[in-house]
Amino acid sequence: MFCSRKKSLEVERIVKANDREYNEKFLYKDNRIHTSKYSILTFLPINLFEQFQRVANAYFLFLLILQLIPEISSLTWFTTIVPLVLVVTMTAVKDATDDYFRHKSDNQVNNRQSEVLIDSKLQNEKWMNVKVGDIIKLENNQFVAADLLLLSSSEPHGLCYIETAELDGETNLKVRHALSVTSELGADISRLAKFDGIVVCEAPNNKLDKFTGVLSWNGSKHSLNNEKIILRGCVLRNTSWCFGMVIFAGPDTKLMQNSGKTKFKRTSIDRLMNTLVLWIFGFLICLGTILAIGNSIWENQVGDQFRTFLFSNEREKNSVFSGFLTFWSYIIILNTVVPISLYVSVEVIRLGHSYFINWDRKMYYSRKATPAEARTTTLNEELGQIEYVFSDKTGTLTQNIMTFKKCSINGRIYGEVCDDWGQKTDMTKKKETMGFSVSPQADRTFQFFDHHLMESIELGDPKVHEFLRLLALCHTVMSEENSAGELIYQVQSPDEGALVTAAKNLGFIFKSRTPETITIEELGTLVTYQLLAFLDFNNFRKRMSVIVRNPEGQIKLYSKGADTILFERLHPSNEDLLTLTSDHLSEFAGEGLRTLAIAYRDLDDKYFREWHKMLEDANTTTDERDERIAGLYEEIERDLMLLGATAVEDKLQDGVIETVTSLSLANIKIWVLTGDKQETAINIGYACNMLTDDMNDVFIIAGNTATEVREELRKAKENLFGRNRSFSNGHVVFEKKQSLELDSVVEETVTGDYALIINGHSLAYALESDVKNDLLELACMCKTVVCCRVTPLQKAQVVELVKKYRNAVTLAIGDGANDVSMIKSAHIGVGISGQEGLQAVLASDYSFAQFRYLQRLLLVHGRWSYVRMCKFLCYFFYKNFAFTLVHFWFGFFCGFSAQDVSDQNSMDYPQLYKPGQLNLLFNKSEFFICMAHGVYTSLALFFIPYGAFHNMAGEDGRHTADYQSFAVTTATSLVIVVSVQIALDTSYWTVINHVFIWGSIATYFSILFTMHSNDIFGIFPNQFPFVGNARHSLTQKCIWLVILLTTVASVMPVVAFRFLKVDLFPTLSDQIRQWQKAQKKARPLRTRKPQTRRSSSRRSGYAFAHQEGYGELITSGKNMRAKNPPPMSGLEKTLYNSTSWIENLCKKTTDTVSSFSQDKTVKL
Repeated sequence: MFCSRKKSLEVERIVKANDREYNEKFLYKDNRIHTSKYSILTFLPINLFEQFQRVANAYFLFLLILQLIPEISSLTWFTTIVPLVLVVTMTAVKDATDDYFRHKSDNQVNNRQSEVLIDSKLQNEKWMNVKVGDIIKLENNQFVAADLLLLSSSEPHGLCYIETAELDGETNLKVRHALSVTSELGADISRLAKFDGIVVCEAPNNKLDKFTGVLSWNGSKHSLNNEKIILRGCVLRNTSWCFGMVIFAGPDTKLMQNSGKTKFKRTSIDRLMNTLVLWIFGFLICLGTILAIGNSIWENQVGDQFRTFLFSNEREKNSVFSGFLTFWSYIIILNTVVPISLYVSVEVIRLGHSYFINWDRKMYYSRKATPAEARTTTLNEELGQIEYVFSDKTGTLTQNIMTFKKCSINGRIYGEVCDDWGQKTDMTKKKETMGFSVSPQADRTFQFFDHHLMESIELGDPKVHEFLRLLALCHTVMSEENSAGELIYQVQSPDEGALVTAAKNLGFIFKSRTPETITIEELGTLVTYQLLAFLDFNNFRKRMSVIVRNPEGQIKLYSKGADTILFERLHPSNEDLLTLTSDHLSEFAGEGLRTLAIAYRDLDDKYFREWHKMLEDANTTTDERDERIAGLYEEIERDLMLLGATAVEDKLQDGVIETVTSLSLANIKIWVLTGDKQETAINIGYACNMLTDDMNDVFIIAGNTATEVREELRKAKENLFGRNRSFSNGHVVFEKKQSLELDSVVEETVTGDYALIINGHSLAYALESDVKNDLLELACMCKTVVCCRVTPLQKAQVVELVKKYRNAVTLAIGDGANDVSMIKSAHIGVGISGQEGLQAVLASDYSFAQFRYLQRLLLVHGRWSYVRMCKFLCYFFYKNFAFTLVHFWFGFFCGFSAQDVSDQNSMDYPQLYKPGQLNLLFNKSEFFICMAHGVYTSLALFFIPYGAFHNMAGEDGRHTADYQSFAVTTATSLVIVVSVQIALDTSYWTVINHVFIWGSIATYFSILFTMHSNDIFGIFPNQFPFVGNARHSLTQKCIWLVILLTTVASVMPVVAFRFLKVDLFPTLSDQIRQWQKAQKKARPLRTRKPQTRRSSSRRSGYAFAHQEGYGELITSGKNMRAKNPPPMSGLEKTLYNSTSWIENLCKKTTDTVSSFSQDKTVKL
C-alpha cells in the first residue's frame, strides 16, 4: 500500500481550486517547512554517526574495547570510557541545542496565521495546514504564505505591489497583475468559493524569474507567466488586500527550492587531525610491533631463567603468544600519544574563542544594541584561513538608501562646499545645511550643503528651473497624501525616489498624475502638464523620456538616462557644455556616485502629431512591433539640449571601503554575488574600491546562449593570458601550495589587475560541466568578481564551485533569506542582522550588525584563533610524544613487559593574515617537526637520567638507582621541560598564564608527595607502596643536577634555533615587533597631508527598475484609483551618513610594506 502511494517524479503540476480531495491524489506536499537536522527518533543514531566520523572518536572506542580484555589490558577501562562519554555527550548536547533553535524557528514560521477560504467562508489557518489549491486572502504588509496565482486585488485591474527582499535582496516595489477574468471576482467570497479553475503548470523548480502554465476555467484557457505569480517570502505592499490560489506549498515553493540543506561543517584542522590520527595509529602499530618482537625474543632467551628466579610455580609461556599479547598491551599503554584530552582541550579552547567574539565591544553595534555572536563553537580557527569572501550587496555592503549628493547644471557643479579660500572641504565637517524657505513641504531631514543652488533658484535661473522641472516630471513615481496631508511617494526604484525627493525639497514638488496629466507645484504655484507620450526605460535603451505640453502650449521632451547613451543624441551646439559636463561626471564617478545625464528638446506641434500618428500605427501592428516602436523612439530622442547631470549616492554601510581594502591587502579575494542589476552592481564595486579605473581590463560576460558564453569566456582568457605570456618577470599568483584537483586551472603569471562581471543568465550556462572549468580559471585569475542578477541557488553553486575545485576556505556573508543557501554552502557563514529579517542570521555560524566587523572577525579573532590553536596542537603533540616515547625507551630495559602582535596591529597589517591562508602554522610538515622534537626530548628525558643513575650513589652513600627513584627523576624532568617549553611558546604574559603554567608544576609536586606519603599508603597500600620515595629522591642534590641537565639539554637547542631564526630569517610578525620597538624610541612621524583623490573614467550607473518601468501602467491608467484610498506606508526616510575614506589605512600599510621591501624579503 505504501509503495503504491509513493510519489513519482513530478513532470507537471495539475491543481484544482477549492478542491482538496482532488489535489490530494497527487500527494502534493503541504506548507510545513523543515530546516532542522534531527527529530527525537533520529537524533541519537545520526548524531553518533556524525561524531564517530571523527577518526579519534572511533580510535578511542577501539581502545576501550581492547581495555575490556583482561589478558592485554594494563589500564582500567574507565580511564577511557569516562572521557569518551563526556566528549560525546557534550558535543551531542551542543548539537541538540543548535537544532532546538532551528525547530523553534520552524515552528514560529509554520504557526503563522493566514486567512484561507474553506467551506465558503474565510477561516484562520496555520501556515503549515495550508494545502495546494486553497484560496488565501492577504492583507497589506503581510508575508506571502505560499506560491500563489494572483486572482484579484483591491487595486484597479487586479494589480498588486510586492517587495521581494527575501528573494533577491531588492527593496524596490514590483508589480503583479491578475488575469482580467479572475480580477472580476474581487472580494466576493461566494464567487471565489465557486471558483473551480484548473491550473496546469511547470513542476516545482528554483527559477525565481520564470513561470509557465495555463489556467482552464469556464471553457477557456488563459496563459500564465511570472507576472501572475506571487512567491512565498514576498511582502504585500501598498495594496489593501488580494486573493491568491496556492500552486506550490512548503518545500515545493521557489524560496525553499533555493534554500540549501543544513550541512555538517568541520574545519580543515579537524580534517588534518583525522589524517594525523591515522598516521599516529600506524606509528603506534610500528612501536607495538617492535616491542612485541623484542618481547618474543626476550621470552625465548631470558624469560625462562627470569621466571624461574621470580615465579617458580608459573608454567612456561609461548614466546610468540607472549609477543602477541604484549603488542596489544603497548597499544593501550602508548595510546597517550593521542589522548582523548586533546579533543576536550580543543573544544574548550574553541569555546573560549567564541566568548572572546561575543564579548568584543569593538564589534558591538550600539544603534541597535546588537553584539557579535558566535553561533557555533567549532569553526573559530577556520576564520584565520579564509581565502575567498562571497558577499551579498544590498543590505550587506550598502544600506539600500539613495541620497542626492551633487548635480551639474549648465556647466556648474552644485553640492561642493568650499572654504574661504575657494578650496574644497569635506562636507561631513560642514554643520550648516541648506534652509528651504521656498518649499514649506520640504523634508527637514534632507541634507544639501551648497547654498548657491538655492540662490540660483531664487534668482530664477532658467536652466536650473528647467533641470528641476525635468526631475519632477520625468519619472514613474506615484504620489498619495496621508491623513496629515503629507505627500507619500511610491517608487519603483530608490534612485527615482531620491531625485523626485530632491526636486521636492528644492521647490519643484511632484503632486499627482493621471493617465493624461502630471501636476507639479513650481515654487508654490500649481502647474498641470498634459502627458502626451511616455517613452519607457528598458535595459537596451538605458534612458526614459516623457513628452508633455505645458500650460503655454509648448511641447517638450524631457529625457534622463545613462550619459554614454544620452550624449550620442545631443545637438552639435552642446559641444562645449558636453566637455565640461563630462569632466563633472568623471569627478562624480571617481567619488563612487551614480551618475545620470539630463537633457530636453523643444518639439514642433506638427512634427509631434506626425510622429505620434506613426507611433499609434506601430502599436497596432503585429509585424515587428517592438522594432518599429524602438525606431520611433530613436527618431524623436535626438538633437537634445543638455541641461546637466545628477549624482546619487547609494549609501554604503559605515567602514565598507576600509574593510574591503584591508581584506584585499590580506590576500582575501572578495566576490560580490547579488540579485541586483549589472549597472548597479558595477557602481557599488567602484564605490567599494573593489573595481578601480587602474585595472587593466574588466571582462563582462553577458551571453544569452551556451555558445555565446563559451566564446566570451574564451576571448577573455585569451585577452588575459595572451597579454601575460610575453612577460617573463611578472609575479606568479599561487592560490594554494598544495596541488589542486582541477588540472585545467593552471597557475599563470599574471601582471596587472583584472575584474570579471557576469550576469545570472550567463552564469547558468557557465556553470554547466563543460564550461565551468573555463569560468573558474578566468575568475580566479581576476582580482574582483561580480555576479549580478543571480538566484539564491546560483549563489550557492558558485561557492560550491570554488570549494570543490580550488580547495580554498570560503566565507559567505549576507543579510536576507536569498543569502541562506550561500551561507550554508560556505565553510563559514556570516549573517548580518539588517533590514531583511533574521533568516540569514538563523542559518549562519557567526552574526553581527555591520559588514565592517568582518575585518575584525577575520584579521583579529580569526588570526588569533588559528595561531593559538596551531601553537596548542604543536605543543600538545610534542608533549605527548616526549611523554609516551619514554615508555618506549624504557621498554628496551624492562620494556618488554608491557603572542604575538596586538589586535590593532593585526588590523593595520593585513599581510599577517596570510600564514593562515597558506596553512603554515600547523600542517603535516609541522606535525613531523613536532614529532621529531618530541622524539629528541624523550631521548634526553630517558637516557640522561639512565646514564646518570648508572652506578650512582646518594649523599648518604646508599644506592639510588632504584626503579621508583628513576621514575620520579624522569617524571619531574618531563614536567619541568614541557612547562618551560610552553613558557617559550607564550607570546603575551598575563596573571592567568603564570597561574596555570607555574601552578601546574606546583600541582605536580603536591600530587607526587601525596602519592608517596604515609597517609595514602595507609588507605591504598597495594596501589601506592613507595612510601617516602619522592621525599628521599628530591632531597638529593645529584638528582636535581640530573633534572637541570636534562632540562637544559632538552630546551637549549630550541632556544638557539628560535634565536637564530628570528635574527636570520624573521617572519612578518617578527619584523613588525622589531619595528614597533624602534618606533617607541623614535619621535612621532609628521602627519602627512591627505592626497588628492584621482579622477576616474566616467561610469553611468543609474538604477532604473530591473524590468521595464511603469510607463505602460501609467499611461493606461490601470494603476489609478477612482477615489482617494486610505493612507499607505510611505517612502523610507533617507539617512545621511558620510562615507569615511581610508587615507590613514592606506598610508600605514603602504609605508610598512615599502619599508619592509627595502630592508629584506618578507618571509611568512
